Amino acid sequence: MSATNGQNSINIGDRAVGDGHPCFVIAEIGSNHNQNFDLARRLIDAAAQAGVDAVKFQTFRAVSHYSKKTPGFGYLNNINTHELIRSLELDRSWQADLMQHAKERGVIFFSSPCDSDAIAGLAALGAPAYKVASFDLTDDSLIFEMAAIGKPLLLSTGMATWNDIQFALDAARRAGNDQIVLLQCTSLYPAPVNLSNLRAMASMRASFGTLVGYSDHTMGDHIALAAVAMGGCIIERHFTLDRTLPGPDHPFAIEPHEMSEMMRKIREIEAAFGDGLKNGPRQEEGEMAEKGRRSLHARVPITAGQTVASDMLVAKRPGIGIPPFLKAHVVGRIARTNIDADQWITWEMF
Repeated sequence: MSATNGQNSINIGDRAVGDGHPCFVIAEIGSNHNQNFDLARRLIDAAAQAGVDAVKFQTFRAVSHYSKKTPGFGYLNNINTHELIRSLELDRSWQADLMQHAKERGVIFFSSPCDSDAIAGLAALGAPAYKVASFDLTDDSLIFEMAAIGKPLLLSTGMATWNDIQFALDAARRAGNDQIVLLQCTSLYPAPVNLSNLRAMASMRASFGTLVGYSDHTMGDHIALAAVAMGGCIIERHFTLDRTLPGPDHPFAIEPHEMSEMMRKIREIEAAFGDGLKNGPRQEEGEMAEKGRRSLHARVPITAGQTVASDMLVAKRPGIGIPPFLKAHVVGRIARTNIDADQWITWEMF
């Protein structure tokens, strides 16, 4: 997956992200801290143990995030949206400690800021990247503020039209920021696999010249793994310690042992990509090439001085002798030695 005149890589903290680099995997903790500082730290610990590159939170205040008149969401049983969001707010005074804790555990901390104060607070902490949720993609002022910090910007594109994406990119680029990754996303929780539309990654890269990835809301890890195989350079996956915990984002999130397994599979997929060259047997394939391939063999005994005819030869395994495709260069030669039936043929025999 490549783009003409497009971005080939960016840096998020000390990680290179993009073409030729390992997939950057984000454990989306979001609001799954349940307003419990110890749980937030334990989520970071578990994510680090699973081998992810980064942990991401969400920084919002209900009063500036949702109108009190917002109707309830059907998938959340129509409970009061404003009150729900208020119950999920991250205590912003935790962020410095959580960032430090993440650093000590070897993972990158950042967040999705949903207001100007959140952007400023994360900038003051030196957050190495910013994430724009799909729901905020049409807020060009918010995107401009984030982009103006000069750090990489991840834009989720759930529900988006091409124009929505272009307007968001225009806002970021007006701020002088071209360090952008577009994330394919389906804004359903959980998301049905048939709406994943992973091919949109290639379409967005070709159309907008950005790096692309996938923000996954499906159950299991197989769609995220497919996204890696299709060229996604970032995978974001909601993360929880236990899907039975209370809160709207726990039921479809991935648990620590599942995240560990997903990371193992991602790194194996990347190892399987290879260099694309076909230079003959790998060193490890040597025995298979010698003993398992075909070569020319004597179908009948051939005596010294006899001229070799086509019907004296047969192609069978092992492959120690002359390759079958050179049969025409063997026919008509005079045998130098006696050749037993079923013996592989070598050039020294003529």
